[in-house]
Amino acid sequence: MVQEVGDGINQDVVLPPVQQNIPALSWELRIKRKLKNVPTCLGKRRPVMVQGCYQCTPESLVRTKPDQSDFLGFRDLLSINEKQTRYRGWLVRRICCALFVSGCKVYPSPSHNRQERISNRVKEALAAKHKPPEGENSQGQLHFLPLINTCISSGLIRLVGWVLLKMFASMFGSVQVNLNHLSAVRRASDEEGSLLVYIHVRQSLVDYALIALTLFCHNVRVPYTFCPLQIKSSILRAILQKVGVVLLPPSLLTEQDAEMDPLHACVMTSLVRELLLEGQAVSVGVSAESGQGGQWLGRIRHLIKAGSVPDVSLVPVGISYDSAPNFSWQGGLKSVLQNLWTLLWRRPEGLVRIHFAQPFSFKEMFSSGRYRVDEWLPLQDLLLSVVLNDRVNSHFGQRRMPWLLSPSHYAFDHEEPNQSERNLDIAIILHLIFSAHSCMAVMSTGLVASLLLHKHYKGVSAPALCRDVVWLTEELLLRNKDVGFSGSLAEVVHYALSLLAPHLIMAAAPSRMEVFILPRPTPAATRHLSLQSQAVTRTFALEAVGACAVSAMLREVAFSGISSWERSVDVEGEDVKGDIEFDVVLCQSKLTEKASKLCHLLPKGFMPPCQSESFALDAVDSLVRCGILIMEEVPRAVPTCDFLKREGFLDWTTSDDPYPSDSDCEEEDLHSYKISQPIQCPGMLFFLCSMLAEHLRALCWAIRGLDHMDTSLPEAEFVAQIHSHMSDTAKGKKRHYESCSEEAARTAIGTLVDLGVVSEERQNQVVLLGVTPLFRLSENRQKLHVFVEQYLYN
Repeated sequence: MVQEVGDGINQDVVLPPVQQNIPALSWELRIKRKLKNVPTCLGKRRPVMVQGCYQCTPESLVRTKPDQSDFLGFRDLLSINEKQTRYRGWLVRRICCALFVSGCKVYPSPSHNRQERISNRVKEALAAKHKPPEGENSQGQLHFLPLINTCISSGLIRLVGWVLLKMFASMFGSVQVNLNHLSAVRRASDEEGSLLVYIHVRQSLVDYALIALTLFCHNVRVPYTFCPLQIKSSILRAILQKVGVVLLPPSLLTEQDAEMDPLHACVMTSLVRELLLEGQAVSVGVSAESGQGGQWLGRIRHLIKAGSVPDVSLVPVGISYDSAPNFSWQGGLKSVLQNLWTLLWRRPEGLVRIHFAQPFSFKEMFSSGRYRVDEWLPLQDLLLSVVLNDRVNSHFGQRRMPWLLSPSHYAFDHEEPNQSERNLDIAIILHLIFSAHSCMAVMSTGLVASLLLHKHYKGVSAPALCRDVVWLTEELLLRNKDVGFSGSLAEVVHYALSLLAPHLIMAAAPSRMEVFILPRPTPAATRHLSLQSQAVTRTFALEAVGACAVSAMLREVAFSGISSWERSVDVEGEDVKGDIEFDVVLCQSKLTEKASKLCHLLPKGFMPPCQSESFALDAVDSLVRCGILIMEEVPRAVPTCDFLKREGFLDWTTSDDPYPSDSDCEEEDLHSYKISQPIQCPGMLFFLCSMLAEHLRALCWAIRGLDHMDTSLPEAEFVAQIHSHMSDTAKGKKRHYESCSEEAARTAIGTLVDLGVVSEERQNQVVLLGVTPLFRLSENRQKLHVFVEQYLYN
């Protein structure tokens, strides 16, 4: 959060003390002495509330437009005193937390007759689809009875709320909630009577508890939480099910097993229907990597489409951490109590920021017809001909991701859904992942980690780092992105470095006051900084795509040794030198084409599916707004078309012209771009390129790893070998450890499967992965590697 001057907006929000009763380290004293004269504010304005998509839900955007005239500020969820109760006095100040919890409003939700209604509906679905033997379905439903009877007990939820407040007070320095966001949620729930579905991106099991606790403490209906957790303790399961937590059944070990179980899918669909008809709220988490959890959104959409539920309002929730929480609910009751006891004796560290987006209509989102899912194509249809034949992309559309939604999701539909229906469900999942990420604030640790990882990986002095913190903060605010810190510049930088200290090297010569800071060159440290910097990377995704497209075109020019303009006009033959100063002119259509191809390789959630067609063009335009590119028109005196055709790698022909002409005088598109600093490499351009380098480098290493894959292997073994090759490559280079994680290996292999490079075959319930015959040729693998590597800034 950024402090505003004299308005009192952030007067209740301060950074928690990093060191309590602990002598300051030498580097801390040096930073404080060096930065004692710094401005007390980092920004000028408060970013507005995260609103709905103007393309998908324009009616909801107009109907529930938030009022930003009066900013209500932030509230620390853990700062509870006697003013928040109805009582005053010495004793009240000591038991104010218990009094506050007892005064919170609870909407009880009993489960009367729910079991009978769900049982009858499941029997009808089973009979219509599979017709199992008599008694088999009723026996299978016995495992789901505790889940069906999940309810919200007013007394128990107050007790659990008190425990959570004490637990989070031991884990975090503060939990900040935007009151303007909560007022919009309360208005939609109470005044408008909307059925609310809260969506967040999974980061930790703590996410589920934070959302429920925040709504409980602000007298908003506590949602039923669908948590993919397997708990062995029957006592703990009973407690959680009495506070609205729907767990995995004891017979299913993992969420993937639950998705593949047709009976579980049918029971859960019926349970969601009953909860929404009862007027209850629902909270689900979606994995940004695998898309798990998105099946709940598909079930709700089908209920709305079938008329079982009129409509629901979706509320994306963004939760940002200074440092990721480390708390496990796995094991029995004894292990959980031991973890709680350990928390009571630890020093709290880190801030948490919670943002609720503006509620919007789910029915409007999928029934507006704004998703052109009929044009979705497999990735190999979009890029394979470009990679192997080096020709202009002949197919236009968005990448299809059928693996994002399990086929068992449709197991009990009366009609088999067509490909457009599946694509629509997947588009909604992708869009909500993007919306939840957009709600997240950028914390101080994420901002500093991004600068150290992508701009100053060789090290930086403390004053230079502070200047870049101010610059990057202003860039984030200009993009309407909120930041989760306040105070003076010295406090912010010192606080972030204190939390990141285990992953950094900080040193200073005795004769100098400046501290030199650089990332610790270890896999654990690099991956931690990469994880912390993801919020910044997603904020600059548009600019990063454009920067990588520019880098790819500069790569072509660099290989030629000189710009095409000077070669055709001033220099010939052996006079061409690679170090001659030259101006690079980039064609708009060629640059947009490069960016469009790169968009197909992006990780999930980097761009909303409703804007996929314009994303590449917007990426190029964003570089103009950043000042990296300068738009200009090619002079008419220059024979533009002849020059471009003669050079061969810049094509100005438009594909949608119904009357193409061979005349060199009828070209209408004369826009081109020049880099604002062609001789000195602009730091902003390479900073943006480095943000996507982690993903692109992992894909390049995975392609190289295919050289050692001679036969088909089980999926786990195939991933392990590719991961081992990526780790060995990083160790050999002694850097880029962020590109060799197991998750990076799985993401890269998933892209290669979609691209048709790796085949996927199921035999006896075992998935086998192997290189396809087309890419067993080293020549084709090399072409693919060159295609991906062109976007990789080195």
